[in-house]
Amino acid sequence: MAQHVIVTGGGDGIGRAIAERFLAAGDRVHVFDIDPDHLAEATEANPALRGSVVDVADPAGVARGVDEAAAWLGPIDVLVNNAGIAGPRAPLEHITDEDWDRVVRVNLHGMFYAMRCVIPTMKELERGSIVNISTGSVKSIPVDRSVYNVSKAAVEVLTQTMARELGPSNIRVNAIRPGMVNNERMRGIVQLIADQKGQTYDDVEKSFLEFISMRTKVEPGEIADMAFFLASDAARHVTGQIIAVDGHLEWEP
Repeated sequence: MAQHVIVTGGGDGIGRAIAERFLAAGDRVHVFDIDPDHLAEATEANPALRGSVVDVADPAGVARGVDEAAAWLGPIDVLVNNAGIAGPRAPLEHITDEDWDRVVRVNLHGMFYAMRCVIPTMKELERGSIVNISTGSVKSIPVDRSVYNVSKAAVEVLTQTMARELGPSNIRVNAIRPGMVNNERMRGIVQLIADQKGQTYDDVEKSFLEFISMRTKVEPGEIADMAFFLASDAARHVTGQIIAVDGHLEWEP
């Protein structure tokens, strides 16, 4: 039976890879993205894909997007909360109220808003899977990333709390910790660090890889495969788990 899937932040990067993984399996997928150009590119490349322009920090926008998805998908039984932002890379005392609030609203509140919208239907179905995208930085705790680290740590507690709360309704909730993903976003982070430290891109990337046991980046498709597994019947008794796909991230420079 085809699953009815919402992927937030699904217009590009990891989110698009996740959406395309579900599509390849014959599932029906609706994505949210704040960028209409990314959304247009994703839907043009995948005729079976539909989407809504949604800022997940806006609860009314999330509710509208879920309604739009359900109108053509039918009852939603899979939610992948992927939308997130890196926020400022700065000492805490230099972070503005606006920057702190924006990161928390997108990375944490956005997941809350989406989950709140889909849980009633999942309870009626007596099944469902929610997959939240966290980060390896919750383990490695890089400096000058306080609001990002805090927002994603909260996502993991939310994940485990909701696994307990929703388990009796046969709804599973898990989170994935990506490592150093080989995508445009991570390349931008590496370049930013290189610029700030006066180093070359290659030197900064090498310093990251030295603290990954397998000395490797991971591909967006690997995160997509894990999300698909966690939503599948093969993982029907997997819930409350925080699963890293990172080659074993030991630390971040």
